[in-house]
Amino acid sequence: MDRDQQPTGDVSESPFTDAFAQHRRYLINIAYRLVGSLSEAEDLVQEGFTRLLRADVDAIDDVRGWLVVVVTRLCLDHLRKKQVRKEDAPVTVDAQGEHYDLLAQVPDGRSGANPERDLMRRELGRRINHALEDLTPRERMVFELKHYQGLKLRTVGEILNTTEETAKNTLFRATQKLRGALADMR
Repeated sequence: MDRDQQPTGDVSESPFTDAFAQHRRYLINIAYRLVGSLSEAEDLVQEGFTRLLRADVDAIDDVRGWLVVVVTRLCLDHLRKKQVRKEDAPVTVDAQGEHYDLLAQVPDGRSGANPERDLMRRELGRRINHALEDLTPRERMVFELKHYQGLKLRTVGEILNTTEETAKNTLFRATQKLRGALADMR
């Protein structure tokens, strides 16, 4: 092999392939936090990458930012459609037909885990998730993008195609609703 030649296995196939490899997990994490279903999150991220494939990747300055905007908007549209259809999230059912929360079944493998603290953590997580479900899709999305993804309100506003001030007001309403729903836990 000549010095000037590079092995074909080390060369990326395209900017699309690079973007897919670099950003897929990050985007699935965002989508999962927003829609609450791994399979739905994967489908929405796949749709986002399909849109990237149709776009001119070389003309996009910030591919990751572009993908975050597209996937977040797809999630919002998905949640709106789901709310209109009054469709419940898929439920895990065991062999006897009993409904159960799969995440609640995962044991805490940390050394020295405190069962009482673990029970309280699970209860708090369940209550928070339940309170988040009572928010509108837009309120939930703004809250999660700000607090779980660490995005600035200006960026959240851009993602949702609105102003920073509107995102701030939406976050305030969401926070007030969550405080009300969790008030008895103090």
